[in-house]
Amino acid sequence: MNYEDAGVSLARADKAMVGVKKSVRTTFNAGVLGDIGNFGGLFTLNHLGLKDPVLVSSVDGVGTKLKVHFGLKSHDLPGQDIVNHCCNDILVQGARPLFFLDYLATGRLEAGVLEAVVEGMAKACRENDCVLIGGETAEMPGMYHEGEYDISGTIVGIVERDEIIDGKKIAPGTVVLGLPSTGLHTNGYSLARKALFEAGGYKLDSKADGLDEPIGQVLAVPHRSYYRSLIDLVHAKKLQGLVHITGSGFQGNIPRILPEGISVQINRSAWKVPEIFNLIQKCGNVERDEMYNTFNMGIGMLVFSAPGDAAEIRRHLEGKGETVFECGRVVEGDCEVLFAVEGR
Repeated sequence: MNYEDAGVSLARADKAMVGVKKSVRTTFNAGVLGDIGNFGGLFTLNHLGLKDPVLVSSVDGVGTKLKVHFGLKSHDLPGQDIVNHCCNDILVQGARPLFFLDYLATGRLEAGVLEAVVEGMAKACRENDCVLIGGETAEMPGMYHEGEYDISGTIVGIVERDEIIDGKKIAPGTVVLGLPSTGLHTNGYSLARKALFEAGGYKLDSKADGLDEPIGQVLAVPHRSYYRSLIDLVHAKKLQGLVHITGSGFQGNIPRILPEGISVQINRSAWKVPEIFNLIQKCGNVERDEMYNTFNMGIGMLVFSAPGDAAEIRRHLEGKGETVFECGRVVEGDCEVLFAVEGR
């Protein structure tokens, strides 16, 4: 017997790496030392000219959104999902991305799939000024259903110590601004799929009232990054806090940055909830608070601003092409989220 008899083909992996290397090299910048294929990626900080740099790291996955991508064969999109998600996770502490590492595991490497996934990652890395410095591809027969894979990503970013955003300045009266999501991003897909496809009887190519595209296309839209819209405000030290609305929705993410004795009132009528969320709620008979505890409901990032800076921040964001919603205010309380106005 040999390795290929057991279901692992080194030849397939080597062939796939030809296209992968081309995509990865398009992300390289002055910080990269060496080339693809080393046991570890080398990155120097000397060119950054920072005074007191702090490294910020995060790791995440795409979750069951991958099931949607498998059905649509949209293999370039999950790579964008994972990079943008990770960039947002370190951005909330003020960090800009330096480099990203990926892991892809599958039962059998399918022609073109690895290349498409990595090209999606490379695209997002280029858009976020981030280097795709390394990764790992694991072919593991018997571990995954045919045609399926899992991916995860690790990001390392950097921030000047005096630009770290930690929420300590958030106080009663702080204004909470919201920036729109592009849909579900990468969270809540287990509930969404159960509600839409099991309870609702829809399929990926189904049309539904209020949606401009088939349900599968709406669900597959990549997680967006807020890096380019917000990084200048980070450097200007204009932000009291940032919250990336991911898993656990509003109730689970907002308290992570609140000082003791502080709560946040969110006005749910301040923005129009995208129709895909209303469809999920209807099909699954999901309680309203459960929706806000699971999904971003159309708001992907919350920006906490001192009252005197809110107008300037809004102008800056609108100048970047953002639609900005005033979603709420900070009040005294027990580090919880209060829904102030009953609306959509």
